[in-house]
Amino acid sequence: MPPDKPMPRRARMGESDRSHPVRMCVGCRSRAAQSDLVRLVDDGGVVTPDTTGHLPGRGAYLHPDPRCWQSAERRRVWPRAFRTTGRLDTSRVTAFFAEESRWSGAR
Repeated sequence: MPPDKPMPRRARMGESDRSHPVRMCVGCRSRAAQSDLVRLVDDGGVVTPDTTGHLPGRGAYLHPDPRCWQSAERRRVWPRAFRTTGRLDTSRVTAFFAEESRWSGAR
């Protein structure tokens, strides 16, 4: 998607969707079922994708969409999301999204 176009609004969750845990994507800031998002954790100053959902520590959630990743990076959400100070290394998440876009068709 060209950078001059706004990100598409995600569909609102209906009443029937409320039986599952709901989290907010730090990229597009829309709410979604936790199972639809990728959990990221701060692993000693390195932001790491938690594909199992069992790593310890504070988590932040992101749609598995490169546009949400780019939006989160552009807005510099990581210190706020993980309640920490200083810069965090996001190279593991960058690699995760590069790999993801290769086999998912880059939505």
